[in-house]
Amino acid sequence: MTNSEINSAILAEEASANKGKNMIAVVSGRRGSGKTWFSINLAHALSLFKQKVILFDGDCGLNNTKIQLGLDFANDLDAVIYGNKSLNQVVFNYDKGHFDIAIGNPGSSGLSTMSIGRLQILGDDLNIWAQNYDKMILDTSSGPANSAKVLVSMCQSAIIICTDEPQSITDNYALIKLITTRNPRTSINVVINQVNSIEEGMRAYQILDKACREFLKISPPLLGIIRQDTRVRDSIRNQSTIISRYPQSEAALDIISVAQRILKNEQSN
Repeated sequence: MTNSEINSAILAEEASANKGKNMIAVVSGRRGSGKTWFSINLAHALSLFKQKVILFDGDCGLNNTKIQLGLDFANDLDAVIYGNKSLNQVVFNYDKGHFDIAIGNPGSSGLSTMSIGRLQILGDDLNIWAQNYDKMILDTSSGPANSAKVLVSMCQSAIIICTDEPQSITDNYALIKLITTRNPRTSINVVINQVNSIEEGMRAYQILDKACREFLKISPPLLGIIRQDTRVRDSIRNQSTIISRYPQSEAALDIISVAQRILKNEQSN
């Protein structure tokens, strides 16, 4: 093998190792977990720490991102999915939260109807696009949809959003099993959302963690607990992030703590 071939092989290996490094998939095995709300506010929280962030709305069917923030702009992901525009042409800057958004069209089935091959091409494009940012957050479809599977496989990190409801814990255990089987290189962390107290959140996490340790032989770290907060509903009703509207609320402080933990974990690795 020549020096040129050796250098090419080294570069290819480095590119493979860095693929999806700054991409975070936010996933949940069950709808109603607050996944999109979490994704929006995590993007805002990370921007507070001088991170350049983009939120990719991969859950185009419902498109809660657009609804929750009251956004109205012409270019969306459908134009990319159907080959009419490039990714950089559909980016919207959400100046109130100091982060960018690429968003789908409400009611669209674009990602959910894409073939695996086209989803993989989109994922490769996202990986290239993510190099312009410190963090790309992918809000994926809930459950075992093909789009969620492929998008998660493109990321080195996944955050599982779980509540303390027994069905949520069961469904998210199944999701963790699926991810670890298909994408063993993906680092999985857990966020317990919508709980009345830190203690209740810890109990829910311990149940999930026990199942993972016993049956999957892994222990996904707890990234944070988001407490139930009446001001969450008010911020959504006013189409704002909770960090903008109630920066000192329990939920806002909890999600800022999650952002801090993400950055601290990066520094220690």
